[in-house]
Amino acid sequence: MALKPPVLDLPIKTASSGFYDGFSRPVTILSKLLVASLILWAVVFPEQAGSILNKFNSFILSNFAAWYIWLIASFILICTFMAIWPAAGRLKLGQPEDEPEFSRFSWFSMMFGAGIGVGMLTWSIAEPIYHFQNNPEVIQGLASAAGEDNIRNAYKWSFLHWGIGAWACYALVGMAMAYFSYRRELPLTARSSLTPLFGKHLSGPLGHLVDIVAVVATILGAAQALGYGVEQFVSGVYRISGGAWLLNEQGTGSSIALVLGLVVIMGATIMSALSGVGKGIKWLSNISMVLSIVLLLFFLVFGASWFGFKALLVGLFDYVVAMPSLLFTIWTPDGTETAQQLSDWQSSWTVFYFAWCVAFAPFVGMFLARISRGRTIREFVLGAMIMPSLMSFVWFTWAGGTAIDLEFSGLANGAIFAAPDGDKIFAMFEILLSPAMAWVMAVLVVVLVVTFLVTTADSAVLVVNTISAAGEHTEKARSHIIVWGVGLGVMIATLLLVGGLNAIKTAMVIGALPFSLVMLLMGVSVAKAIYRDGLRAKAD
Repeated sequence: MALKPPVLDLPIKTASSGFYDGFSRPVTILSKLLVASLILWAVVFPEQAGSILNKFNSFILSNFAAWYIWLIASFILICTFMAIWPAAGRLKLGQPEDEPEFSRFSWFSMMFGAGIGVGMLTWSIAEPIYHFQNNPEVIQGLASAAGEDNIRNAYKWSFLHWGIGAWACYALVGMAMAYFSYRRELPLTARSSLTPLFGKHLSGPLGHLVDIVAVVATILGAAQALGYGVEQFVSGVYRISGGAWLLNEQGTGSSIALVLGLVVIMGATIMSALSGVGKGIKWLSNISMVLSIVLLLFFLVFGASWFGFKALLVGLFDYVVAMPSLLFTIWTPDGTETAQQLSDWQSSWTVFYFAWCVAFAPFVGMFLARISRGRTIREFVLGAMIMPSLMSFVWFTWAGGTAIDLEFSGLANGAIFAAPDGDKIFAMFEILLSPAMAWVMAVLVVVLVVTFLVTTADSAVLVVNTISAAGEHTEKARSHIIVWGVGLGVMIATLLLVGGLNAIKTAMVIGALPFSLVMLLMGVSVAKAIYRDGLRAKAD
């Protein structure tokens, strides 16, 4: 029986004149209305918005734990299978004659910067410190809080949240979008990745819905990263300038400082996005990578280098051995205090992180697709899933390991434990260095934070415009880049002022859920497409 030919044409109607010339009106307008409605609701009815969003957040984290954990496990299996399956692994994301546009260094730098670069500066220190104090082993009485027997557990759980599970999300979306766009010449949008399942029905309302879900998830996922980043930016500026007005009574960024920080960052973002991927984003990513290497060398020379080296080796071993259990264990309340604490911990940490990865996936995945034309699927999976994970592990063991060593030895005397998340790295500098050198390192970190934030934000803005413009990126998008850049900054500022980082976190978790279903369908779709293309090749 002959196979049906694949869908090679997916028309998406776009406007032919006016402000939305070249853009899909349903996708662009409805996405902006959804984001604007969230901002307006939070401003006009802050208490009601906060209450309802928190209820939704609690419901999702409590009732979709198994969904998110098994979902991430399935993404890892799909990506790994694609890399080792000969029929898929050797296929190019593009035509046979296509060659990669960027060098491996620039390619990797842009991947890391857009993916989780800014998160490293906060969570490579904050998360191991948190897990050193409490994690499932501590809750079950199998290890002692802040004890020597708990150091290995701190890394095992940190690696789970920042390792191949996170990058499998990005790799899956990027692989699916690149495959259908570069091999079948379909629009570079989320809907194109589902053509083997829904065919040309995706040209209409169903396709619009898929792209709208991707746009909203992108904006909320980027907002989460930028919210954490601007807090660290303000903490760094305070360490450099000493301006008391920058901080509030809790030691975190004051309202006016956060707003001013966002103005600076989003202004730089708009300028970078207007310059395009090959200029602003590429150069900022390369700068970020160089500064990251400098900062890692600092921890290697001045930090707990031997401690970090042992933590890396042992942590990797523990992570790989425990991975099957980590990816499939679901803790549910059974009426006991221990079970309730385990369930709460898993919802607050693992489920939240996996939801964040899903929300990040549309824009990081599409960005990976845009910069990966000409690479094989095997090279793409290894480059997008394995290498960034290893880079993350190095950060967590050398930077976070130095923090744990300082607290465990008593040198920090609780200063790192007590510092706000974004300020922990600066607290470490004050312990390790003279005041003058601590100031110099604070400047370096602030510059690195800005480059990571701008890379993340302008990648998100460019991806949103690409989806809205039916997969095209033209000069017509310039005014929309400004609109989305301003809108993203206003949304972050509004949610920060109304409910702080928790408000952004809540909105992100809610926005991620619909796209998680789209991602699962993408995995099924790309596997089906590669299998059937193989059958067609054999039949020819």
